[in-house]
Amino acid sequence: MKTRVLLSYLSVLVPIVASILLFACGCDSLRLAPSESLKQNAWLHHRTTAVAAETARVEETSPELRALTKLSEVQSRAFTSYYGLPREYPPAETSEEILAQSNWELAAGAAAESVERPDPWLLADSLLQVAIGISALLGGVYGTRAVRFLKDAQAKSTALKEIIQGNESFKKANEAQAQPFKAAHANQSAPTRQLVAALKG
Repeated sequence: MKTRVLLSYLSVLVPIVASILLFACGCDSLRLAPSESLKQNAWLHHRTTAVAAETARVEETSPELRALTKLSEVQSRAFTSYYGLPREYPPAETSEEILAQSNWELAAGAAAESVERPDPWLLADSLLQVAIGISALLGGVYGTRAVRFLKDAQAKSTALKEIIQGNESFKKANEAQAQPFKAAHANQSAPTRQLVAALKG
């Protein structure tokens, strides 16, 4: 019985602590698993550096350029290892294949995708859904209470998100009213301001 009570408390406590950490620290350091296009780009980078190193060797360029391209090839192995191999490899055996327009587009798309961060609202909602599921599985009085508490927290999170999005839309649509709007919120506590700033992303 004590184990069940402990698990019930943990099922509530873990998502709350995770949410607080997420909101306090933000999503800047959090990244999702690499997509197929990021994996393809990492592999293409490795092939580009390998072909560049081989071309520099064959064309008998300066020793410095040969060393730089060879080092670049070795360094690029880490990217492929980190991202993982793609399911489908872009054509990249020759310089002509590597310099194809499709590879330029792949590189540009991967660069844009690489700066994206997870939506904090989506992450918080997902954490709450997992916690609700765990609490429901545990069942009992504490599980039922935890589910009610977490559903309430989820509803409040959704309401807060909608309020913040509405406020931001209002400020963009009514730029003349943005300063008085900010002044009306000047008396917010420091924790509230930090929470709202973190939630706005």
